[in-house]
Order: sequence, then structure tokens, then C-alpha cells
Amino acid sequence: MRIEVLTFEGCPNAEDTREFVRQAVRLEAADATIEFIVVNTPDEAQQIRFSGSPSVRVDGEDVEPSANSKGAYGLMCRMYEFGSKFSGAPSIAMIRAAIRRGIRRSRERKDAHDAQQFESV
Repeated sequence: MRIEVLTFEGCPNAEDTREFVRQAVRLEAADATIEFIVVNTPDEAQQIRFSGSPSVRVDGEDVEPSANSKGAYGLMCRMYEFGSKFSGAPSIAMIRAAIRRGIRRSRERKDAHDAQQFESV
């Protein structure tokens, strides 16, 4: 599993997000590679579909499922909604849920691949 933490230089929520990701990986006992990526330019933000800082992706999927279809990209601060409250960083629970979704997707791909191999024998 690949987890990306994307930020811009000087993001006030970057360090908390990095620590939340580390905690979530430990709590889920996930076999994950964590990459810390600094986005430097508006063009780069558009190219990599950067939804604001900080962003966390698990195997390419944003931890906030609705963010995958928003289409607003750039060097901007990001807010996460938790019921009626907002935060500048995703919660550990949100990151853990994304890790579990990533594990399920990986298992589903493996099962589909195994079934296809079995059918071709």
C-alpha cells in the first residue's frame, strides 16, 4: 500500500497530518510505504490533482471520498468536515477508514485476478 501526504511549504497542518498518518498505519498494522510530497507550483498542483494542503491519498484515492470528484486543485489550504465541525487536517479515524478501503480494494483485485487465472486453466 502506498500512502501519500501532500502539502505545500509552510502548511500549518502538515506536521499533524504526517503524525496522524503514522498513527493510523500503526493502528491498522498496515504494510504501507508513506511518501511525503511537497507541491511547489500551481501547475504542479493541477497536474497531480492536488486538492489543497494537507491531502492524504491511499493508493491514489483521497481519504475524503468526495474529494476525488471535486476538481478544485491548487496551492490552497484544505478543510475537512467532521459532522458540524471543520479541521485543517484529516482525522486519524478518516485515515484509518481510507486504509481499510485500500486493503479491501487490494483484496478484491487479487480475488478477481485469482478467479481469472483459475478460469483460464
